[in-house]
Amino acid sequence: MEYNLEVINLTKNYQDFQLKEINIKLPKGKIIGLIGENGSGKTTTIKAILNLMDYDKGKVKIFGKDSKDLTKQEREQIGIVLDDSFFSPILNVNDINKLMKNFYHNWNEKLYYETIKKFKIPCNKPLKNFSSGMKMKIKVLCAIAHEPKLLILDEPTNGLDPIFRYEIIELFNNFVSNGENSILITTHITSDLEHLADEIIFIDDGNIILDVSKKEIDMKYGIVELAKDNFIKIKKEDYLKCLKYKNECFILVNPKDEFQKKYSKLEIRKPTLEELMLMLVKGE
Repeated sequence: MEYNLEVINLTKNYQDFQLKEINIKLPKGKIIGLIGENGSGKTTTIKAILNLMDYDKGKVKIFGKDSKDLTKQEREQIGIVLDDSFFSPILNVNDINKLMKNFYHNWNEKLYYETIKKFKIPCNKPLKNFSSGMKMKIKVLCAIAHEPKLLILDEPTNGLDPIFRYEIIELFNNFVSNGENSILITTHITSDLEHLADEIIFIDDGNIILDVSKKEIDMKYGIVELAKDNFIKIKKEDYLKCLKYKNECFILVNPKDEFQKKYSKLEIRKPTLEELMLMLVKGE
């Protein structure tokens, strides 16, 4: 299998936080969703991958090559959206096009303006008058319009309403449809990944606590809701985590087929990614 991104034992030490041996393998044509609470290490991981900060241990390989040894042309094949980066507020869409044409050899002006039109973004209005959602759209578009092979996105749907998020997600799915391009995306809006990510990596307090395909989550993990009186009948070895609310209990099971054989009268449903996060972090 060919990978557009490989993160190997990445470690970063701070006085009060440690990113601990992070491993990520992102194949061509795939999307990995990196999820976790604020402060869990998602953005630190992204910045280390992009060499925006030093790290203490490990290696990052992009297109099969050490990321620190990439040529200018190879770096142009990476599209980036960071939450804290943007253009000058006095620029408009046309100004950005002129700038980006000078930065990137493969800048696709036709794609840029076609998507601007599709997103209904005004061309002559200065960015300072745009909503946060409209600004994020332009960030994402600029990351894609120079035709990269790898997109690295930090909270790209932040500030977007549901219709805008659908349009961005459609853009991402089209981007990887050629089987060559890949996306690493961090988000706290886990519902966006339900129909987008091929693999989920859950990071908590600097550690990867779950690395699993979305297909495996759908097939093997389950949530069972039951009254506390019935919960005491469930053996501890038959569930992963439990959350208790007043008179109700929610348990996370894997594999759900085996649980169903033992407890045939209980109903099992598929967990959302948000529920999975909550159960793994807060569950007993």
